[in-house]
Amino acid sequence: MKKVLLSIMFAGVASFASAQKSEINEAKKTWNLLGITSGKSLATDLKTLNGGLARTDVAIANEKSKVMAEAWVYRALFASRIALIDSVNLNNAKAKQKIADEAITKAEELDKKGSEKENIAQAKTNVENAVRNRAIYAYRKKDFKTALEAFNEITAKNPNDTSMYVNAGVTAKEIQNYPEVIKNFKKATELNYPESKALYSEMINITMDKLKDSVAGLKLIQEAAVKYPEDAYFIGLETDLYIKSGDISKSQEMLKKLIVKDPKNAVYQYLMGETYYKQALAIQNKRNALDVKKKKEFDAMTAQMNKFIDESMPYFKKALEIDPKNVSALENLKIIYMFKNDTPNYEDMKKKLDAIKQ
Repeated sequence: MKKVLLSIMFAGVASFASAQKSEINEAKKTWNLLGITSGKSLATDLKTLNGGLARTDVAIANEKSKVMAEAWVYRALFASRIALIDSVNLNNAKAKQKIADEAITKAEELDKKGSEKENIAQAKTNVENAVRNRAIYAYRKKDFKTALEAFNEITAKNPNDTSMYVNAGVTAKEIQNYPEVIKNFKKATELNYPESKALYSEMINITMDKLKDSVAGLKLIQEAAVKYPEDAYFIGLETDLYIKSGDISKSQEMLKKLIVKDPKNAVYQYLMGETYYKQALAIQNKRNALDVKKKKEFDAMTAQMNKFIDESMPYFKKALEIDPKNVSALENLKIIYMFKNDTPNYEDMKKKLDAIKQ
């Protein structure tokens, strides 16, 4: 299945909001001037932003101005902007983000008429972008614990950002935090992430191989099979799970129902053939390990193996009848005909496979 990779997107700097009484007016002026003076150097920009933020410190300390939405709006803008651009001092960026978050909450509470809606939205965007960039920087430095914390913070702020759930899952996998991988990938699939099929594959493998939870693994397999009914991979996984657990009848019962529902589905026909074919292969492996002196047991195993092979063939043939380019069915039939010394049919299967590969 397709490998799930980190989605890297650095956020750019959004345009400044236009200006809308003493300290607040000065803060506005400083903010507006940033549109002209910013970009000279990080140190210069941070000095200007910290100056503007200091103006809001005074404003929110005043009994009259602390109840004005503008005081908190510009506080949110300055603090969020510092959090976004200060890539040198992580602690400072996080501290300013905390100030911005608090200011945004207060601004929304006081902005009854919604006149500061755009500026508040800008501050929120700055914060989201600051956290996103911090996560990417940390991931690139292989500080996966910090990166995971940041990605989880992003999804908490924006619960519909599927790519960030995937990034959180990919990062969690780096530090073998498998429950976090499952949690984040699962959320992305629920939000219809475009590559959900690959996420299901990852979740199933981790649940079965790392967490050793076959019950949860089966649930994921069944969920994926319903979501992707035309994909042989997930239905095949389910049948394999039943076969490995010795519950062949459960696998065949499931496939029979699917065949009745959709008799012209080549995948279902092929997989039914596999339930018999894999039993034959399992017996063959046991037979090969048998003491050569045990002829009676050898012959009994051979008879049982041939029985399963013969039972698999009609389903492989039906799969080919429906889909002449079903490579898996062709491969299995080629092996079976070679085993049976049926040269004409072996050559026929080989010829068809060669044609498809060309």
